[in-house]
Amino acid sequence: PSWVRLHAGGDRRPGGAAHDDRPLVLCLASLWAGPLAAHLLARSGARVVTVESVRRPDGARRGSVTFHDLLHAGQEMVALDLPEPGACAALRRLAGAADLVIDGSRPRAMRRLGVDVEEIVADGTSWISITGYGRSGPWAGQPAFGDDAAAAAGLLAWDAMGPVPAGDAIADPLAGVHAAVAGLAALRDGRSWLIEVAMREVALVAAQLPEDSRAPDVVPAQPSVRRPTGRARPLGADTASVLAEFGLGP
Repeated sequence: PSWVRLHAGGDRRPGGAAHDDRPLVLCLASLWAGPLAAHLLARSGARVVTVESVRRPDGARRGSVTFHDLLHAGQEMVALDLPEPGACAALRRLAGAADLVIDGSRPRAMRRLGVDVEEIVADGTSWISITGYGRSGPWAGQPAFGDDAAAAAGLLAWDAMGPVPAGDAIADPLAGVHAAVAGLAALRDGRSWLIEVAMREVALVAAQLPEDSRAPDVVPAQPSVRRPTGRARPLGADTASVLAEFGLGP
């Protein structure tokens, strides 16, 4: 499909721990798009370990507690002192042990941490790279958020004053849902994949949909507010246990 770029890696090898047969998803992303993808994969049966930087935790922790709980309840929380060398080494080991990694940063951020994404994919781990405008091309290094990526795709609403955002940071949840679909497919495939999901491209697909695609005689249900299934774990609550599980303890 037009919203994703696929790069084949090697033969997929089972990740995770010997005592847990769930696929292991390592989420390195923050805020909305990547965590939503990880949350949806957890709902499909994956084990999700979220990794944050001690120095720069997920900004969603400073926002709505309910929103953060909704996306992260039931996940294990690891905090590493990035970019310290030992923390970077632990991150590389965890990524190599996972079935799937979800990353929401620009490509150079991983390179700064000494993480060779292509090498990890070649060794059998699938990797979803959620960016604003892709991993290559003239806009590859540009930062992006949900509103500006949607605007770049022409996904806008209009009022009497002109164009306005179509929803709240709409490219974020769109990218998260699409990344989850791609991740689920990768977990079921016999190969590992580097999967590029660009928020602008996802928003462009949405912008090209018919304005009214409802089937005749179908009345859509009113949306309902989802509630968290529990509380998200504190920052770094599972660091020691996860590192010990994968032989990375002190």
